[in-house]
Amino acid sequence: MLKKMKDEIELLSRHIDVAKAVADHEPIGIMKLAELLDLPSHRIRYSLHVLEQLGYIRASPEGVIATPQTVELFQRSEEHTSELQSP
Repeated sequence: MLKKMKDEIELLSRHIDVAKAVADHEPIGIMKLAELLDLPSHRIRYSLHVLEQLGYIRASPEGVIATPQTVELFQRSEEHTSELQSP
């Protein structure tokens, strides 16, 4: 059971890394993402598929771009992190 949980956490972490890379470097293609994150393109492709289904990214003729939902997600994450660090 712990192995399965570890695998799920790693997968979620990869999805977050891919979403962040897209937001930071949009528009961007699969090969560039794979190079940037040092991951095989099939793993990038899977993460992109999941993120697109959840509405965090969308394809464009120039490459993958982040949706406003992604920008909001990372802004909220930064706010929560700041709150945790405040005395």
